[in-house]
Parts: sequence; structure tokens; C-alpha cells
Amino acid sequence: MLNVSNLKIDFYNRDEKSWFDAVKTISFKVKEGTVLGIVGESGSGKSVTSFSIMRLHDERSTKISGEIDFEATSLLNLSSNEIRQIRGNQISMIFQEPMTSLNPVFTCGEQVAEAIILHQKTNKKTARERTIALFNEVQLPRPEKIFDSYPHQISGGQKQRVMIAMALSCNPKLLIADEPTTALDVTVQKTILQLLLKLKEERNMAMIFISHDLGVINEIADEVAVMYKGEIVEQGAAKSIFENPQHPYTKGLLACRPTPALQLKKLPVVADFLTGEVKDANAHLNAENQITDKEISSRRAALYAQPPLLKVEKLCTWYPINNGFFSKTKEYVKAVDSISFDVFPGETLGLVGESGCGKTTLGRTILRLIEPTSGNIYFESNDITTIDRISLRKLRRNVQIIFQDPYASLNPKLTVGQSILEPLIVHKLHNNDAERKQKVVELLLKVGLKEEHYDRYPHEFSGGQRQRVVIARALALQPKFIICDESVSALDVSVQAQVLNLLKDLQSEFGLTYIFISHDLAVVKHISDRILVMNKGKIEEEGFAEDIFFAPKADYTKKLIDAIPGN
Repeated sequence: MLNVSNLKIDFYNRDEKSWFDAVKTISFKVKEGTVLGIVGESGSGKSVTSFSIMRLHDERSTKISGEIDFEATSLLNLSSNEIRQIRGNQISMIFQEPMTSLNPVFTCGEQVAEAIILHQKTNKKTARERTIALFNEVQLPRPEKIFDSYPHQISGGQKQRVMIAMALSCNPKLLIADEPTTALDVTVQKTILQLLLKLKEERNMAMIFISHDLGVINEIADEVAVMYKGEIVEQGAAKSIFENPQHPYTKGLLACRPTPALQLKKLPVVADFLTGEVKDANAHLNAENQITDKEISSRRAALYAQPPLLKVEKLCTWYPINNGFFSKTKEYVKAVDSISFDVFPGETLGLVGESGCGKTTLGRTILRLIEPTSGNIYFESNDITTIDRISLRKLRRNVQIIFQDPYASLNPKLTVGQSILEPLIVHKLHNNDAERKQKVVELLLKVGLKEEHYDRYPHEFSGGQRQRVVIARALALQPKFIICDESVSALDVSVQAQVLNLLKDLQSEFGLTYIFISHDLAVVKHISDRILVMNKGKIEEEGFAEDIFFAPKADYTKKLIDAIPGN
């Protein structure tokens, strides 16, 4: 159905006034009714390739050569009007970020109906009926209500289903799904993957599924192409790629996901394989890299012989629901509902659950970024729910947070050096600006960045590098306790491994205590001593990491484990 041959894509760099090759002469085919998985890290050329099939690049600053043939039609030779008849009609695309792909000023239904009216020449009433039928097909609850809802009024998983409905609205022969499950809960991710496979079978539709996660690709793809720095380094049947990878890059991608069955000291990173340091895809599973039962017992004895660093008692954070302008508040959203637990010095407590379960609200309430409705929070035996603002500022030296989105939590107008320097100035640490700057440089080096990065702005870094900057800022005040709020959820699996290793190393060096918040139980199990499973504002169950993973008691926990890709 689709034949891509010797595709080369060059972009013009206006700053350097030169061309650079984003995709370097690649070839692949997609057969009718099959799924091609394209996998690789950010910057490998995956999305660039898919955009070229749809002819979505700015042709003034892009040079595309080679052949892209769709059912014997050369897509690169079509006029703008001709490609518009194919785009969205015969070839459709689900974009990576549904929130930015949906127009915030139109309802979800209007946006899907627009494509139906445009391509199928129907009236508004018929388009509405077909849209509601599509919403039913993609298993959206209350489709009539969602038709009239705006994007901000529905969840991330529901927005992704709206995007799938939009992509399917004109019965395409080829569907391109660009990272459609990135940063979704594992349970939502599983339902989206199952839905796409079901729709593919029912419609005999071909699909290109793009992801950085080989575990996800393994769930859905028939054929796999592995991309690295604009090239396809390995391709073939999915079964062959996963059971017998040949290229070092593929081996690295497969190895850097946490292995829940084993407790590893360090996760391998792709660089280990590319430099030739590691050649065997399973080398990281050797005995030297595994934490023994004796080491685990010894660590627990030391951790839990101490008094708790943090003690949370019957904590509630409720949000009032106003039923109308004149109504009195009678109902509440109980985001955190009477939760109690302890965290011990040097421990990592994992907090896991789906979006909306109250994880982030709990973390922010502990820091008093959100004020609790009731309950007590004791840090080093002091009740921090009653302290004044001056005492709270002093507390912030010891209690820090790494936010989920590093780009949103950094000021774009400040260099990363200035962002890390700011808390040192606020808390009057060190004797002068020269000493403070030297401390910032030391922190950059500590988290694996370089001295020259001090004067660069956030937009000049990759996602993984920005996460390291945020970690350096959290370390600047030498805290005792850090809350990591979904700090690796949107990162490539290889970068995720680097950040998880870094957090473990920093804990060992500085004796840090973490609450590690995530929706991914495999990641939480790797880094945590104990795990709290949270659902609808309450704790479903708690226990040691391996007990929660291998002998879960709650049905909700079992559902989370079952949803892990490849599990």
C-alpha cells in the first residue's frame, strides 16, 4: 500500500544559514492490513518521516527527495490541492499531543464533524450523527455530551479517543499514529492500543505506529523499523527484532526498560551499547548488577530502625463543587481523603495510581503548595500544617519538588544557570555571587551537564537535559526530602534510565529521601523501597515494592500491573 524509497529530508537552519539532514536515505514498506512500528528516541527522525508522508512540512524550508508512493500514486509529485484530497481522507494521522492538536475554542464534536463535512460533502445534521457514531466506536462515555464538550473539559485519554475518531472519520486506508500513548496512564495506554488493533481488524486498515517505547511497539506491530539519528539501523518482523536484536542501538533500547522480575542496582543506557562497552543485550542482568536478598534485608533494617522523617496523619484535601451561582456548597471532590503514612530518612516511597487518583494533589499538599482541608503533616516531628509563611520558607530549604514538566517549571527568560542560582540568592546561601555561581557549576556537573550550559536557555536543551536542570535546582539548597512528581513519565525510555540512575546515585551520595510519584508500576518498583497504591483519593494498598508487584491484594493494583506493556 505504501512504498517509501530512498527518502531524504533536509531542513534549513536560518541561524547557521545551512541545510542539515534530518532523515538520511531510508526505505520501508507498509502492507494492507498490517502495522509497521517505527521506534527510536526523540530526534531520531520518526515524526519527521511521518510528516513527509502527509506532506505537512513547510516546503519553503524543507527539501524532500526520494519516493513516497501510496497505491502507485507518487505523493511528492501531487499539487497542494491534490494532496489535500488524500490527507485526512485516505491517509489520516493521530498527533502526539491531543491537547495542542485540538482547537480550544471549538467543541470536540464540531472538530470531528468539520472533517466529515469537508471530505464527504454532508450537512451538519448527518455529520453530527456520524460523529456520535464514531465516538461510540472509540468507546467514549456519553458521546452526546462529549460532542458538546470543549477539549479542556475531558481527560487526556478521552482527548486521545477524540483524535482517533477524527482520524477515522473519513475511513482512511492508512492511519499514522505518532506517539499516541506517550504520557498516558498504563491502563489508558492499554485500552488505546486494544482499540487501535480492534479498529484496524474491523476496517482492514494499515497503520504506522510511532513510539520511543519498544514495549509498546511489541504490543501492536507486525513489522518494526528502528531509527537512530535519521537512519533505519534495523528492520524486520517484530518477533525477530525482539527475540534476536542485531544492532547495538536496538539492544540498548530493549535493555534500558526496568526489569520488574529482578531488583537491579543500575539500568543500562543506550550509550553503553553504542560505545561497545556492552555487547550482550542481557549483560545488565548479571549477578553483580542485582541487589541480593541479604542487601535488601540489611537496608530495611537500617531504614526502619529510625524515627520517620515525614509523618502524614488523616490528611484531607477537598475541593468544593458549586452547583450554581446562588447555591450553597454541599458537595466536594475528595482529591485526598483521610490518608496516613510515614516516610523514613533515606527511603524512596513510591506513590502510584492513574491520573486523577490524587497523587499530585497529595504531593503538593505535603509541601503546602495546596492547603490541606484537614489532617496533620509532621516533618522532623514538627507539624507543618500550622506554621507561618516565614517558617514555611525556611522549611523549603529541606523540602523540594521536581515537577512533571521540566520545560513549564523553568522560566524561559532565565538561563538555566540563573534558574538554579535564584534559590541560593533567596535563601542567602554562600558568601557572594562568585561562590554561588561556582556552586551552580558544581551542581550542573553533578547531574551530568557541562559548565558551558550555565548560559543556555531552557529551549536549547532536550527533555532529558531539562529534567537534569530541574534536579540540579532541587539539589541547590541541599534538601533532605524531594518529591519527584511524574519526573520521568514523558521521557524516552533511554533518557528515563539515565534519570532513574542519577536519582539513585544522588540518594546514595547525599542521603536523600524521596516520594516518587508515577503511573508506571514497573518504574516505581525499580526505584522504590515501599509502594503506596492510590485510587480515588484513598490508599488501596501499601507494602514493600516486590510484595505489591508480585503478590498484589487489591484488584486495582492487579489491573495496573496487567497494563504494563510486555507484562
